[in-house]
Amino acid sequence: MPENTAPELIIVINQWTLWGHPAPDREWTLEERVAAVAAAGFDAYSAPADTAGLKVTLAAHGLRFAGAFDAAAEDQFAPRIRAILEVGDGPVNCQLADHDTPVKRAVELTAALMEEADRQGAEVHLEVHRDTCTETPEKTHAIAEGVKQATGKYPRVNFDFSHPAVVKHLDPSNYAERLFENIPLFQQSTLWHMRPFNGHHCQIPVTDGRGNFSPEYLDIRPFIRQALDHWLDDPRPRGALWVMPELGPKPGYGLSCFPPVWDDAVALGNDIRRIWNEALAARNPDR
Repeated sequence: MPENTAPELIIVINQWTLWGHPAPDREWTLEERVAAVAAAGFDAYSAPADTAGLKVTLAAHGLRFAGAFDAAAEDQFAPRIRAILEVGDGPVNCQLADHDTPVKRAVELTAALMEEADRQGAEVHLEVHRDTCTETPEKTHAIAEGVKQATGKYPRVNFDFSHPAVVKHLDPSNYAERLFENIPLFQQSTLWHMRPFNGHHCQIPVTDGRGNFSPEYLDIRPFIRQALDHWLDDPRPRGALWVMPELGPKPGYGLSCFPPVWDDAVALGNDIRRIWNEALAARNPDR
């Protein structure tokens, strides 16, 4: 990144946030979803790479692409990464293996995943997620250290902190202290799934449905700032962080009592950008 060039924040929306929206019996088409994401001022969209018409629709609305896939064996990596790169070159998320995958095997898989990603020039990230090899914080960090020992460098990791926060039953007062066990590991990531959470619930409502932030979201807002500060404290190779306001639909992560999930995703994406700008301004008070 050139000197004095501000890092870039790229807000990416996951297509599953728009499942069943505005209603299950009249769900938006791909065109309507992508148009809404662009109209909301966001930068990128994530969906399965084989979604019909995806590349053309994204280009028509000026949006970039972030890919994702799940895998359980080495022979799945190359074709799935290749299919994603045919749509776009944004960072890629991988949910790898299963909750009961031994750490030794997970290290082998992750090292092979990163090797194939580097071969194809893709920024593939291992996601911290339940029912995968990274289900617990202890396994996640053991895998990262194992890969570093085997290859000389850490793997790229996409930290969805909502999962370990629930596993560890955390209180808002110590989110940052407990979740940032390895700051350099987080700093080298270029993808972050920011699902708002607390120590009891993997997803909380962002708003009260009337335009105000929920008390639970206000509790986690300082953690978002801390995460962005940590990332900005380390120089980035490409100077860009892709953040996904990772809100799941109803039924699922979203509960029937929540405000519309898409509306909350818009509110969260806009607030992440606001917090990012505040963090940048604090580093450059004269600008």
